[in-house]
Parts: sequence; C-alpha cells; structure tokens
Amino acid sequence: MAKAQNKDEKIYFKVGDIADKLGVNESLIRFWNKEFDQILNPVRNKRGVRFFNKTDVETYEKIFHLVKERGYTLPGALEVLKNTTVVADENFEVIKTLKTIKQFLIELKEEI
Repeated sequence: MAKAQNKDEKIYFKVGDIADKLGVNESLIRFWNKEFDQILNPVRNKRGVRFFNKTDVETYEKIFHLVKERGYTLPGALEVLKNTTVVADENFEVIKTLKTIKQFLIELKEEI
C-alpha cells in the first residue's frame, strides 16, 4: 500500500491505527466494520489485512460519536449515517474542532 511522507498524511490506515485514535479495542473496530458494511468498504491486501482511507476513518469517528457519546443503537447510527445531511456533517466537524481545542488547552494547562 502507498504511504505518504509524513505520518499524519497517511493514505491508508489499519484497524489498529483507528482503534488507537478512538481509544477502543481493535475488536470493536472489526465489529463495526461488519455492522456498517453498507458504508464502510476497506481495501484488503492478499493476506486479508484491512486498509481504510481517510473517509472511512471519518466515518468511524462519526460512528464512535453517535454510539459512544450520543447513545445511539447500531441500527439507529446506521440510519443516521445513511441519511446524513450537510448540516449534520458540519455539526460533527464543529464538535471535532472543539475537542481538539479542549485537548490543546488541557495540554497547555499541564505545562503551566
């Protein structure tokens, strides 16, 4: 699989990369892959290792937000993701940005 020069600019991500990013077990990512197979389509190599693109990673972040933070059931989250609108995507991006700012402020506070 092709990789970009900078680690933050990866083209493909493995299950472990996504699990680390979300702070969950790899088995949960694999489970969600089965449950949300209608919207997640990882590329597989000859050995069967799944590789996800940036869009898939964003979808996993949305699944995590809906299921773990908002309390949706898996079928409910699937329905939301299938019927997502531009407004819903914008709201998700705002939440994501706010979490990044919060993490930065926590790190800044620890340095002081």
